[in-house]
Amino acid sequence: MPPWLTGRRLWIALGAVALAAILALAWMVYGVDVLRASLDPRVPFQTYDPPTAPPYDQARAWALLPAAPDKPRYDDPPADVFFIHPTTYDGGDHWNAPFRDGRATRLTREVMLPNYAGPFAKAGRVFAPHYRQASLYAQLTLREDAREARAFAYEDVRNAFRLWKARYGGQRPFILVGVEQGGLLAARLLAEEIATDPALMKRMAAAYLIETVVPAEAYGPTRPPQACTQRREAGCVLAWKSGSAIERGRISERSLVWGPNGTLVNLGGRTPLCVNPLTGSTTTAPAPAEANLGAANAAGLGWGERPPLVARAVEARCDEGILKVSRPKAASLRPKGGWAEKLRMPPYNLFYGDLEADAGARVATLLGIPDIANAAPPITQSISVRSVPTRRID
Repeated sequence: MPPWLTGRRLWIALGAVALAAILALAWMVYGVDVLRASLDPRVPFQTYDPPTAPPYDQARAWALLPAAPDKPRYDDPPADVFFIHPTTYDGGDHWNAPFRDGRATRLTREVMLPNYAGPFAKAGRVFAPHYRQASLYAQLTLREDAREARAFAYEDVRNAFRLWKARYGGQRPFILVGVEQGGLLAARLLAEEIATDPALMKRMAAAYLIETVVPAEAYGPTRPPQACTQRREAGCVLAWKSGSAIERGRISERSLVWGPNGTLVNLGGRTPLCVNPLTGSTTTAPAPAEANLGAANAAGLGWGERPPLVARAVEARCDEGILKVSRPKAASLRPKGGWAEKLRMPPYNLFYGDLEADAGARVATLLGIPDIANAAPPITQSISVRSVPTRRID
């Protein structure tokens, strides 16, 4: 002990350490409650005036739109990807974010799209609508207001999908992808807009509901679409929610799923669907780290830049409907930031390479080819030809 740290000074130092420890413990216990209170819009949703709806016939309403959305180019990938991004708006002023909120839009563009839409860019042209997303606050409470805010966001996603189908979709294969809140909206889109249309179902390579809780019974063998059971399979659903054994009870208790008439109800005692992204199947056998094709931190990369992959980063297994994932060693693949950052989707993707390979395999299966790289480019225009006289040269 330093000679100067004695007597009164020692007690002051010990008191400061104790106070810091108490404050840290209090924040660990009540931090989410403090954050929740600071983000509360403080107006009932029933009297809330939501922001203006996105005009999906204009490019500004899309976070990602191909250069020639209504006319695929010869070098475009063979499918389309309809991508619904996760929560990027914290809340405070609104239950549902303005579709072009500056901070939320930057987070979508710089973090969420590179990490979670990026793995699908090899398989398809990506269409990612902005939408009046429910705020992070709406994810932190089970109040009826919050449920209505989350259901309200579906209207935008449905409208964007219908416009994509009518104007851009044509007869091309497609992939549906939703992440976290976007996954919840994608699950309803799948049930109401896709599964009810046999022609559309035949064109769906797969639906990915990433970090999304859906009841496994909804994707059983008796009704389409079914949960994926192997990687070389098309028209099926992959969904998972990662967590620890300790979190399993909280996930079951607080997770909302779609009930009758578009209402959100508690999952209750139902088992969530878990398709292991390392295997592309519902098997409960552990998938070792050797099966992991690559994790990535793509935050900050421009669209189209493929991040370096960290192979064998994690192992994973499905356990009673929850995906248990090992802790990655790389510092770039660990949560950082404050409470809000840790409650959102992380700025990295532990299954980037696996999703990239999985999407390619399912599109290839749908097209009946060994690999999407072998697919011939689409014919976008025709030319007329005529015969010309020839003569034999001896």
